[in-house]
Amino acid sequence: MTKLTPNLAVNNIRETIEYYQNNFGFELQMAVSEDKSSMGAELVEGKEYIWAMISCDSVTLMLQRADSLKEDVGNFFNDIGSSATFYIEVENVNRLYESVKNSVNIVKKIDTTWYGQREFYIRDCNGYVLAFSTMQEQEGRD
Repeated sequence: MTKLTPNLAVNNIRETIEYYQNNFGFELQMAVSEDKSSMGAELVEGKEYIWAMISCDSVTLMLQRADSLKEDVGNFFNDIGSSATFYIEVENVNRLYESVKNSVNIVKKIDTTWYGQREFYIRDCNGYVLAFSTMQEQEGRD
């Protein structure tokens, strides 16, 4: 195995891309239009999308509109969101927390855990929970 890229069921591709771009600096890599007639690295105004890939540094997420995902794979879920959390290591979690705390839904405020991580948790615009973390020793060097 060489890589894991979650494919998240979402309500609206454009809104989800904007959420991740505006709050965490993700960049659009590719999007597929609703009619599957076009793919590209830019969203066209007025077009609806069913799938996209976004990335920030070494973190990549695929986003697929829930109805499209059910069409492709089957009806294996009722609600979007997840019982899992996505754990993302960052270079300076304190700086990231300060930059997003007023614009995202904080599930758990920033804290240092018993296992030495400085971390916080958010719920994204589709209900997914993401943790952002830095080892406490690393944080002191930033």
